[in-house]
Amino acid sequence: MAKTELPACYAMVHEGLETIASEEITQSLGGEVKRSGNGFVVFRLDEIDRDVLKLRTTEDVYLYGWGTDALSYRAKDLDSIERWTSRDVHWDTLLKLHHAVTPKPKGKPTFRFVTQMTGVHGYRRVDAQKAMARGLGGVVPASWKYAEENASLEIWLTIHGAMAICGMRLSDRTMRHRTYKHEHLPASIRPTIAAAIARLADLKPNQTVLDPMCGAGTLLAEAHLSVRGKRTSEGIDWPMRFLGGDSDENHTSAAAANLRQFGITDLKKWDARDLPVEDETVDRIVCNPPFGKQLSSPEAVVPLYRDGVREMDRVLRPGGKCVLIVADAKALRSAIERVGWKEQRHVQVRMLGQRAFIGVYRKTLAA
Repeated sequence: MAKTELPACYAMVHEGLETIASEEITQSLGGEVKRSGNGFVVFRLDEIDRDVLKLRTTEDVYLYGWGTDALSYRAKDLDSIERWTSRDVHWDTLLKLHHAVTPKPKGKPTFRFVTQMTGVHGYRRVDAQKAMARGLGGVVPASWKYAEENASLEIWLTIHGAMAICGMRLSDRTMRHRTYKHEHLPASIRPTIAAAIARLADLKPNQTVLDPMCGAGTLLAEAHLSVRGKRTSEGIDWPMRFLGGDSDENHTSAAAANLRQFGITDLKKWDARDLPVEDETVDRIVCNPPFGKQLSSPEAVVPLYRDGVREMDRVLRPGGKCVLIVADAKALRSAIERVGWKEQRHVQVRMLGQRAFIGVYRKTLAA
């Protein structure tokens, strides 16, 4: 197939992570990002194969069918959706690529149509889905069965205000949920957000990576996976050390269960404000401190961040980096000012239904 015939792809991401996902697509796949925003990244690849499923900062990846920024919010959109779906997409090409990336399952294939819609429109979500289904008449082989979940083929329509995008899903639930998470905890960080934090940490060989409030171990898992397969100039796997701990023994047990498969066993029950770690021995810190809801009161965040950051500063080497995700950016920045770290980057993201702040900091080199 000629390169010019390849359709675009698009990825769904957490709002705020579009730039980080774009960087991963460009650096890991050699992709060309065409546009991004509103939780989507549209991109082109020279070749579409299973490598696209290795993206870690994206929730889902699709073959692009059609898109628009000009919905009217009125019922006439339904005619447009049907027309665009029917006339503007080479579905046979998308199906061939889908089969190449996601081989047909054993037994009779299944399919489903999915529609998501946010914003107030003059029609219902189910009406939009019916319009898309009419446009897809004859696309899916008549012998295939409809399934409510885990279908072999899924065609999605997402409407967000005046924006709509339609495509064929390449990924499955393991892209966003990961298979390594045997143990789950309430308020645990999403793996895709943890992967973004690992990218922001800019890991290098021979580094020690610490998560002082590790929860179920998701940040350490994604940090490990971000360097897996990387080799030094001598051809050996990057020598790395990962360590973590938590004040809750149930959390460290969950982390141990999730991280054992990666050979990460240096996990302890500890107080993050008094770490049993020697001064200036850690190169990178990644951490998702409590957002406040898990504490006795929202006000408890301020002293926790202050004392926690002070202890992180003690164990972090000069020139080392720390990436933190919090809900209270003001409290975090106040704690950072006390230790004199330099903010290199920050990202606003929505997590667990609320806005979160990711800050990337560097401990200044000793004078």
